[in-house]
Amino acid sequence: MTEPFLSFDELKRAALSGEIDTVLVCMVDMQGRLVGKRFQVEFFIDSGHEETHCCNYLLADDIDMEPVPGYAAASWSKGYGDFVLKPDMRTLRKVPWLECTALVLCDVLDHHHRQDLPHSPRAILKKQIERLRERGYVGMFASELEFYLFDESYEAIHKRNYHKPKTAGHYIEDYNILQTTREEPVLRAIRKHLQASGIPVENSKGEWGPGQEEINIRYADAMTMADNHVIIKHACKEIAQLQGKAITFMAKWRYDAAGSSSHIHNSLWDKNGKKPLFYDPKAEFGMSKLMRSWVAGQLKYANDITCFLAPYINSYKRFQAGTFAPTRAVWSRDNRTAGFRLCAESSKSIRIECRIGGADLNPYLAFAALIAAGLAGIDEKLTLDPPFEGDAYVDEQLPEVSKTLREASAALKGSSMLREAFGDEVVEHYVHTAEWEQKEYDRRITDWELQRGFERY
Repeated sequence: MTEPFLSFDELKRAALSGEIDTVLVCMVDMQGRLVGKRFQVEFFIDSGHEETHCCNYLLADDIDMEPVPGYAAASWSKGYGDFVLKPDMRTLRKVPWLECTALVLCDVLDHHHRQDLPHSPRAILKKQIERLRERGYVGMFASELEFYLFDESYEAIHKRNYHKPKTAGHYIEDYNILQTTREEPVLRAIRKHLQASGIPVENSKGEWGPGQEEINIRYADAMTMADNHVIIKHACKEIAQLQGKAITFMAKWRYDAAGSSSHIHNSLWDKNGKKPLFYDPKAEFGMSKLMRSWVAGQLKYANDITCFLAPYINSYKRFQAGTFAPTRAVWSRDNRTAGFRLCAESSKSIRIECRIGGADLNPYLAFAALIAAGLAGIDEKLTLDPPFEGDAYVDEQLPEVSKTLREASAALKGSSMLREAFGDEVVEHYVHTAEWEQKEYDRRITDWELQRGFERY
């Protein structure tokens, strides 16, 4: 098997041999999608590898890619100029599910000063990683991804206005091998192609809903994991599409189906990535003092950061009791009813799992927010309450996860912690994103309203 990653010299040789003729030059937008250009490999080698330009509305638009008014960073009054995409050549890799294609991820730079654009998702995470580095820490992350697979193409589902798409399974398939065998042609292709593109796949498994699957990969440093996460989502959709199927990462694609999450496992290691700093064999549950403050920070600021874990109106439909999605911001020992779960206690693999995030999150923003909250806990020397025991869904005394995007955006707007960690400019940018999403939803008429009220009102 050939190596998935390419040095610049290896790309040149692959171009000469005809192995590679196209390079996807991609940035990550606010929604966590890959956007960019397809370069002819000869031009990329000649000059495209240095930089390319894109319109700066790409970080000031909505999910429909419509320019949104009211951003300070980009607007009609400012002319929607360019910003710079600077390829991070360390991410250059083959794309085995597409013919003769490679992909590289880019940092987004200001067109005039060639500095990281502050509101770029990759730049936001880079800033928090640097804060960890200054303290001698490396953040290790692993994000699980759940999704639904459908036995129809995106085009067919779109023609019916997304009405009653046919799931690949027809009953609960959590860990069910027989049921997931029906989905294996797509899932095997996903696992195989991700592995061949340099993403270390551990497994896939059936999840709670009919046609619902989960993909898990090996943990990595925060930036590598975020890069892998966005490539996985993109790859899953493309690979399914090539087989005439469709995949959705909506947090809740229908009200009576299980939601799709992106649980985020996180821990701190020493600067060399060799020693787990959360592990203390002499401490209760094996949790070091550092870990306790980190988790306490994430608990204290859970609502401040929820906008980055649940960024859309639909995200909040997932938070329902008895569905394995959390409704309470508490921590527990191996308890899936809580928002934060202690995993691998009393071992070197000890870590905290944040269960609030949905499959629709942007990993750069989510990881950055969790780092900022954890560091605030360390800096404030917060102590951790005892772990919750029992059913967190029924204990009304526990702090709630934000119930709506409106609540979460208000918490983000008022967060002095995130304003200090990210900067006012960045917070205001993403508050505007959330408020626009809310405003757009508020003026829409839903099928539920029509069905209930067309004749009866």
